[in-house]
Amino acid sequence: MKFKDYYQTLDLKKDASQDEIKRAYRKLARKLHPDVNKSHDAEEKFKELGEAYEVLQDPEKRAAYDKFGSNWQAGQDFEPPPNWDAGFEFSGGGFTQADASQFSDFFESLFGKSSGPSHARPGYHPHAAFHARGQDVHAKIVINPEDSYLGAQKTITLSRPVIDQNGHVSTSPHTITLSIPKGIIEGQQVRLEGQGGPGTGQAGNGDLFLEIAFAPHRIFTMDKRDIQLSLPVTPWEAALGATVSVPTLGGTVDLKIPPGSQTGKKLRLKGRGLSSTTQSGHQYVTLAIITPEPVTDAQKKIYEQMAQLMPTNPRSGLGV
Repeated sequence: MKFKDYYQTLDLKKDASQDEIKRAYRKLARKLHPDVNKSHDAEEKFKELGEAYEVLQDPEKRAAYDKFGSNWQAGQDFEPPPNWDAGFEFSGGGFTQADASQFSDFFESLFGKSSGPSHARPGYHPHAAFHARGQDVHAKIVINPEDSYLGAQKTITLSRPVIDQNGHVSTSPHTITLSIPKGIIEGQQVRLEGQGGPGTGQAGNGDLFLEIAFAPHRIFTMDKRDIQLSLPVTPWEAALGATVSVPTLGGTVDLKIPPGSQTGKKLRLKGRGLSSTTQSGHQYVTLAIITPEPVTDAQKKIYEQMAQLMPTNPRSGLGV
């Protein structure tokens, strides 16, 4: 997938005002419209123009695109990193209300997925009435799995798009403090009442909905409420059985390894996952037998004795 420079498509500088973006789009749209332009690539260029305008005319999408795309050039190989959109505030239920599939894979990879169900009020329009409740706002935040396991108080700063008096888009920091509920999982939301868009007249503000995402962990993998861990063990621990120390998000615990265990055997630590007041998660430990490399003659002798005393063909199931 190639990175798209939407400013280049509209023949604009990156500090263009919103009015300049509108004028550039109208000018190029008249020039490239397939009913007027009969060149073989007019329709494709007209589609690319519409995609660029969809992003740059929207202050929310433009602010995110500007910050994220500052280190990329048109045509470069591109893959959006996980949670690239974390920290950006946007209204409604997603970055775009457009049908993302009508645009390029690049657009869809950035803006095509809603971050959660829309909580905007039906029929809302900022100028529809003198008293109108503020629009609900969404953002994604990235937390550590430990924050969910234990519950936590967090202070975070979001980026709120703003348009200055000259029509230029920038972001304003919006710092909030919130409680991370114990056992919350990726994709769930925390609601902050009254932290959304401002109301008009005597109506109240909208709400801010924060979607939870997890930062990658050094040793654990999250699977909804469950936690996965690959645990290295020695051949003798697996063969004879042992009690070993195992890390969890809540601290180290002892785990009994049954005799005769093999690589891939999965053991459960009950309740050691992301557990809430109503639902329990567990930690699953998958054994990975690590064979020590024999270095000395005495160590090699032990392996030779094992081969003589315990002859086996682990490939018998393969027919060889």
